[in-house]
Amino acid sequence: MSARKSTRLAAYAVCVENEEVLLARWVGPSGRRWTLPGGGIDHGEDPLDAVVREVMEETGYSVQVDALLGIDSIRRALPGTLSDTDWHGLRVVYATTVTGGELRFEEGGSTDMAAWVPLAEVAALDRTELVDVGLELARTRPPTGRNEGVLPA
Repeated sequence: MSARKSTRLAAYAVCVENEEVLLARWVGPSGRRWTLPGGGIDHGEDPLDAVVREVMEETGYSVQVDALLGIDSIRRALPGTLSDTDWHGLRVVYATTVTGGELRFEEGGSTDMAAWVPLAEVAALDRTELVDVGLELARTRPPTGRNEGVLPA
């Protein structure tokens, strides 16, 4: 039996201010892990509009998009009850700046907290690899938008 194929397109924000990064705590099937604010792009929605919407939903902040940092491509085999899924994730990563709002937590969504985390403390967090990917894209600003420095888990 061949695996079912699935693709997910999402947009995420790297927002760094005063040596702190804005993170959201994702509630997934394997528990809670810190990640970049962002998420799935709705059908017909522009990725830039999606990241602005997602940051507001997950953190309470309005943001402006400063730059496209890159597109991260990951692929995973996901076991299923009837068949396995060959899953492909495309993650559009933007540099953003907070322009308004107040920090608050999402209710009834895929995240349950948001916080400013000192960059020096990120390595000690239970986090998704997307945090490292996004910070590396922000640090290196590769001209192709492809991150060669952090390989997906």
